[in-house]
Amino acid sequence: MINRLEDALYRGRVGRRAFIKMALAVGLTPYAAEVMAQAGVEAAGNQLYNNKTLKKSYDFIVIGCGSGGSVVAGRLAAETSAEILVIEAGGSDNVDNVQVPAMWPTNIRSERDWGHSADPSASVNGRALILPMGKVVGGGSSINATVWARGHKNDFDFWAAEAGDDGWNYQNVLKIYRRIEDWQGAADPARRGKGGRLWVAPAQNPNPIAPAMVKAAASIGIPAFEDQNAAMMEGAGGVAIANLRIKDGRRRNLPSDYLYGVLAKPNITLMTGAEVTSLVLNGSKVIGVNFNRDGVAQTVAAAKQVILCAGAINTPKILMLSGIGDPQELSKHGIKTAVGLPGVGRNFQDHVLVAGCIWEYNTPLPPANNLAEATFFWKSDSALDTPDLQPFQIEVPYASEVTGKQFDLVPGAWSIAPGLVRPKSRGRVTLASANPADKAKVDGAFLSHPDDVKALLRGIELCREIGAAPAMKEFVKREIMPGKLDAAAMTDFLRNAAGTYFHESCTCKMGRDDMSVVDGKLKVHGVQGLSIADASIMPRVSTGNTMAPTVVIGERMADILVS
Repeated sequence: MINRLEDALYRGRVGRRAFIKMALAVGLTPYAAEVMAQAGVEAAGNQLYNNKTLKKSYDFIVIGCGSGGSVVAGRLAAETSAEILVIEAGGSDNVDNVQVPAMWPTNIRSERDWGHSADPSASVNGRALILPMGKVVGGGSSINATVWARGHKNDFDFWAAEAGDDGWNYQNVLKIYRRIEDWQGAADPARRGKGGRLWVAPAQNPNPIAPAMVKAAASIGIPAFEDQNAAMMEGAGGVAIANLRIKDGRRRNLPSDYLYGVLAKPNITLMTGAEVTSLVLNGSKVIGVNFNRDGVAQTVAAAKQVILCAGAINTPKILMLSGIGDPQELSKHGIKTAVGLPGVGRNFQDHVLVAGCIWEYNTPLPPANNLAEATFFWKSDSALDTPDLQPFQIEVPYASEVTGKQFDLVPGAWSIAPGLVRPKSRGRVTLASANPADKAKVDGAFLSHPDDVKALLRGIELCREIGAAPAMKEFVKREIMPGKLDAAAMTDFLRNAAGTYFHESCTCKMGRDDMSVVDGKLKVHGVQGLSIADASIMPRVSTGNTMAPTVVIGERMADILVS
């Protein structure tokens, strides 16, 4: 049956539906069949065969094919003859919820979300904030709001200083961005790339409230730019229409540009629906990976290297389950320490997003693109060295589970959500138990640092001022929330309204101190045969949405491996 199906695929004699039916008949999961169908006929046949004839050993094993893993796996397969196995816990991205940009909120708490939540915390009035992360081919790039935010110049210069490696400084990262981008906005040859693999464009035909917000922010002293990135992110900040990864009305996730084009090659296998449980170590050397697929525990060897790209919650979880971490933490769960690394799981950071400041429309307008088409970066205090605020305009009423019940919300409304992108609060990821099936515990520590509260209270003030500006007048019937409150009531509102940007990061930070987990080449300290290439390696979370900097991390990892 396998041979007949493979032959039919290669000769183009079956369509997508027929292929999926035949693939299911030979034992593939629905997810795997969908992924292969999405990849194209030749690639599907190749991946069908590779999945049914898994090797005992591969040169490189990439765990996770999100914004970092897709880059690493795709480039390794394209630029080397090495045998690559990609292990992805989720399934196909070939569903409308992923492909249609405006449907991104429907992925939260769906089968395409790992379903993480932070522990309840007094700093957010006892609430347990949700922490969505992509469990699907493409990871976060398949379920996020498609925003391409490069980060600030200061981010990368800080990373370089922490790592002791100038390869991470802004000038070198800028070269990567220019190499990979196909920028569709105003020409800026010194900063923006043209003709690269990644389509990036300002939001097309935005809802009129988006350019109105740009004018409103400019009217209160926040300079307007044509481009959200580039020059705007080298100085004090500004306001702009957002850069989005949307082409012809469809999401462009990272597998679309890095992975799917190489799946017809014989040297790469994309295995979906497979959840990694631990790494296999021989002393301090990683030699393989344990995983569960279809309820069956399996092991595969890695001849050269394992690259962990499982995200800032699951990457430290996998390390700890493998005996790599803080010995005191591991001993709580009866796990023998293989390599003591006390920084594993520490330094957790996420951007806080407040839900939010909301106004009722005079005449309701439908949202466009990704529902969030205008943003600004600004300093809560002019003495800061870099912008610490990133509010986003959201073209629907955006409230928390608490504030949505406290205020008189109506469907015909829009929001500006204050966001904090340089938080000082630091949390931690720990194990719930030694059972891989149990989710990791996350102490988010959100708003635990008083400076974060102070900054976001200033952010609320700015958003309310913008909403009341003359440029917004035609779109405002009334302010719904929060309205004018005294200091204590506004702080309580903030704690009830606080959520996150879903930018989990920094739990396996790059650096040279005792709490660092990887070095500047992304190798795990004290461990042979293991690297990490996801947002967990950020020493400090980037200023803005984290997809683009995570792609840079993947590019840096690929440059190192193929050199």
